[in-house]
Amino acid sequence: MTILWTILALALGTYLLRLCGPLLHNRFEPSGRVRVALSASAAVLLCAMAAVSALTTGHGFAGWARPAGVLVGAVLALRKVSFLIVVVAAAATTAALRLLGVS
Repeated sequence: MTILWTILALALGTYLLRLCGPLLHNRFEPSGRVRVALSASAAVLLCAMAAVSALTTGHGFAGWARPAGVLVGAVLALRKVSFLIVVVAAAATTAALRLLGVS
C-alpha cells in the first residue's frame, strides 16, 4: 500500500510541476543571466545523460562498441545528416564492432 501512495504522490508532484509553467508564465520574468544559466544547465544535463547512457550499462562500463556508435552518430548529426541515416549508421557501427568481437 505504501508503494501506491508513493506513486500517487509522485504523479501529483509531476502534474503540479507541469502546471506551474502555464500558471506562472505571465507572473514571473527571469533575468537574462537566469535564462542563460537555465539554457546552459539544460544542455549540460542532456550531455551528461547521453554520456551515462553511452558509457555505462548496469554498474559498469558498456564496452567500446556502444561509445563508438554514439560517436559516429554525433559526428553525423553535427554534419546535419538526416536523422534516419544517423540512427542507422550508429546502430550499424555498434553492430559491426560487436560482430567483430569488440564488446
